[in-house]
Amino acid sequence: MSATFKTYYALTKPGIIYGNAINTVGGFLLASRGHFNAPLFLATLLGSSLVIASGCVFNNYLDRDIDQHMERTKKRALVKGDIATTSALVFGTVLGVLGIGFLAWFTNWLTVFIGITGFIFYVGIYTYSKRHTVHNTLIGSISGAVPPLAGYCAVTGRLDMGAVLLFLIIAIWQMPHFYAIAMYRLQEYGAAKVPVLPAVKGMQTTKIYILAYIAAFTVAAVLLTVFGYTGYVYLAVMLIAGLAWFWKGFSGFKTVSDEVWGKGMFRFSLIVTLVFSIMISVSAFLR
Repeated sequence: MSATFKTYYALTKPGIIYGNAINTVGGFLLASRGHFNAPLFLATLLGSSLVIASGCVFNNYLDRDIDQHMERTKKRALVKGDIATTSALVFGTVLGVLGIGFLAWFTNWLTVFIGITGFIFYVGIYTYSKRHTVHNTLIGSISGAVPPLAGYCAVTGRLDMGAVLLFLIIAIWQMPHFYAIAMYRLQEYGAAKVPVLPAVKGMQTTKIYILAYIAAFTVAAVLLTVFGYTGYVYLAVMLIAGLAWFWKGFSGFKTVSDEVWGKGMFRFSLIVTLVFSIMISVSAFLR
């Protein structure tokens, strides 16, 4: 029983769920502005996480032919045959229905629409584009920016400038994050015939793109203060984080190993998004 549970649990890609949960919490608390609604918070977090888990299960199903060629994915349950494809589809469907149900019952229809849109982009459009275009990262960033937007709109029930900026910040953040992954896992993507930017445009061009997106991320993050959603403590912290990330990105033009540098950039991007989520979560108390 324990082994079966772990197998199904792994099928939901827990790392993705937890990472997106942090962003969802950040969006919710930014919109709350110090007025915390615990039942709404729990329902939003649970509903969003279930929808994300559902999307990951379906992604595992659709990508099983690609996964068998990549070192980090070739041991996934659907690749090895540990779980029947029919069972995985039923599992994913149940998770999705429960997630949408939670959002519909406890939040609002805007949040439900956002959740469904994110699911469609991730499972349908992104999964297809990953096989056919180098722009798959940009397409994937749309679904990746949905969790904090859902958290924000669960509180406000509307799309305002804060929602737009939050969506843009996380969407932009994902570009250097995933380009870094593509750099240090380039051989794996090549084996799976996935057209990532480093393979199509080369490492130097990828580094230029990374720097450009880091600069755009920093500007977008600052705009939250410009429009009055966050205070000057947040502004100072995010400027420091953005500049540090940019400096680390610039060092890539002198690196000896693109693979090692890419892995370092990937890890640093996780620190940046964690700092961002923490700062927007406490921004109401740090004006």
